[in-house]
Amino acid sequence: MKILRKMLIPFALLYGFITWSRNLLYNAGILKSKAYDFPVICVGNLNAGGTGKSPMIEFLLKFLLPDFKVATLSRGYKRSTKGYKLLSGKESAAEVGDEPLQFKRKFNKAMVAVDADRQNGISKLLQERPEIILLDDAFQHRKVKAGLNILLTAYSDLYVNDIMLPTGNLREPTVGAERAKIVVVTKCPPKLTEQERETIRGKLRLQNYQQLYFSFINYAEEIISEKTKTKLSSLKDKKFTLVTGIANPKPLVGYLKIKGLNFNHRLFKDHHNFTEAEIEQLTKESLILTTEKDYVRLHKNFKVDQLYYLPVKTAFLNNEAEFKEEIIKFVQKK
Repeated sequence: MKILRKMLIPFALLYGFITWSRNLLYNAGILKSKAYDFPVICVGNLNAGGTGKSPMIEFLLKFLLPDFKVATLSRGYKRSTKGYKLLSGKESAAEVGDEPLQFKRKFNKAMVAVDADRQNGISKLLQERPEIILLDDAFQHRKVKAGLNILLTAYSDLYVNDIMLPTGNLREPTVGAERAKIVVVTKCPPKLTEQERETIRGKLRLQNYQQLYFSFINYAEEIISEKTKTKLSSLKDKKFTLVTGIANPKPLVGYLKIKGLNFNHRLFKDHHNFTEAEIEQLTKESLILTTEKDYVRLHKNFKVDQLYYLPVKTAFLNNEAEFKEEIIKFVQKK
């Protein structure tokens, strides 16, 4: 794989030039971006996948929904449908995408929509009269100019250490990070030292107007099935199978091992569409633990108490109140 990626370096250079040129045209106003007179917040990344966008969207939903009418707009990656669709929560993951369906299942009061064309999606969503729109994974969608860009980068894979696709995982050159007002280093060790934070700050070389935050994955103590909950620790004396179809399962695998759990790991690609044969094979397992995103796709195929998921959420290192204050300041300014 490493040899193949090295062979693709010329394509990475070409892709980098194309995306750099495209951004230059948008920055110069030759290609047009549409701005809005109400709060539009974009959560995105420079690295492809695995930075924790979904937990961040859910963090914002939980924070904002008590006081505002909030909508989310996603592409609906790998969905079978096309165009704009406002979710009711009764759809399948195949129809609307796993992450949007997860948002709707967890936050029923939120307006959750999918549309690959974010401009069109926003115009359609406005008919529902939201007060805030959260754009999920739209940092490279330059046709829409969000009022606030939140850029995520994983602690173990900072964008400054990456290179362009297809050799690396960068979607655009790192100079694109300058469009973000807020940068969050996600999936940090919970006990990240102040010295380590300053080292990362030095590597990122942020602009004066940019604010840096650090977050970690907060795993729940309970695992959940369709009708029951049980302690994660109850798996300590059981053999089970872990099924993951996410971009970076390493933090989850590491966490479960630290907890002393004994499991087999069935690893699938991010947003994997499980085949009938794969599902049939998995249903032979007596107990399966999976991610919440995978659970949305899989749960209808399993018996009660056969399939569980471990909830996760974004938690900040010391400065959560400051982060929330920045969000509210932006919303009120609009």
